[in-house]
Order: sequence, then structure tokens, then C-alpha cells
Amino acid sequence: MAKLFGNLHLVLAIGLVAALALMFGFDAYATVDSNSVARWLHLFFGVLWIGLLYYLNFVQVPTMPAIPAEQKGAITGHIAPKVLFFFRWAALLTVVTGLWISMVSGYMVDALTFRGEGAVDLIGAGMWMALVMAFNVWFIIWPAQKKVLGIVEASAEEKAAAAPRALIASRLNTLLSIPMMYAMVSANLG
Repeated sequence: MAKLFGNLHLVLAIGLVAALALMFGFDAYATVDSNSVARWLHLFFGVLWIGLLYYLNFVQVPTMPAIPAEQKGAITGHIAPKVLFFFRWAALLTVVTGLWISMVSGYMVDALTFRGEGAVDLIGAGMWMALVMAFNVWFIIWPAQKKVLGIVEASAEEKAAAAPRALIASRLNTLLSIPMMYAMVSANLG
């Protein structure tokens, strides 16, 4: 068992096979098509993205000041870069799958322009919040964190300026995630 659960890639592969078995085993009750697969992937990537956002904001960032200086390198040199890799790609894939769902379902333009009714405008509000959040991840948080973590060369002043910029964008994303998730789960656009 330890060998199985010690291998993340194997666990993910078995999870994927189990999901496919569930999908096709219950196909009579829940249609398996490109839209249902896209919704499943959207949920997976969204959970990964928001889960890492919450890990960073609820655990890593508040804990860093209490970590002794000689131990911070383990976080900044090993854990944070890996977290930020999955964080930014999960953000992108969440947005791509969400836009795909809205396009295939025929409400993308109406949602993004708020020309729909009720549920379509609600999902549009969620979509815009997610787009702002993804922008923050790729164009504010990630470039700032590359400086802070020493992935790219930066002066002490540049690092000092980058840290609060990343924090503000990350906290804005935490703030936006709460109403965004309400919009996403409440729109019920089938």
C-alpha cells in the first residue's frame, strides 16, 4: 500500500481510471459527452486552483514569519515553486475549460456581455471574477513571486516591492473566490 500511495502519478492514473469506470458505468443516468467531461475537468482544475490559493493564503503566507530563517529555504526553494507551478496552470486550465463549457453550451457571449437573463448574467459575473483572478495569477502574482523566490534575478529593492504586490493580488483573488464560487454553483445552466 505504501508503494501505491507513495506514487502520486500512479494514484492519479488509478483515480482517472476509476472516474472513467464511474462515468461509463452510470452512463444511463448521466450522459458522458464532451460537455460533461469538460465540466468534470473544470471542477478538477478549479478545486486545484482554489485549493492552492487557500493553502497559500491560509497556511503558507501567514506561517512564513514564524519559520526560522535557516528553514525558509525549504519553502522558498522547493515547495513554493512547485505550488506556484500547479497554481498557475490550474488557473489557466480552469478558465479554458470554463470558457469551453460556456461556448459549447451557447451562452458565452451573453454571459460575458451580461446580455442574458438571470442565471446567464450570474454565471457571467462569476466568469469575469475568474478572468480577473487568472490575470492576477499570471501577470501579477507569478512575475512577482519569480523575483521574491529568486527564480529570476532581482535587486533587494525589486524583491521588496514585488512581495506586497503579490500579496495584494493573492488576497484580492481570495476575496473574489468567495462570490465567484457562489455564482458558479448557483447559476444552474445545466
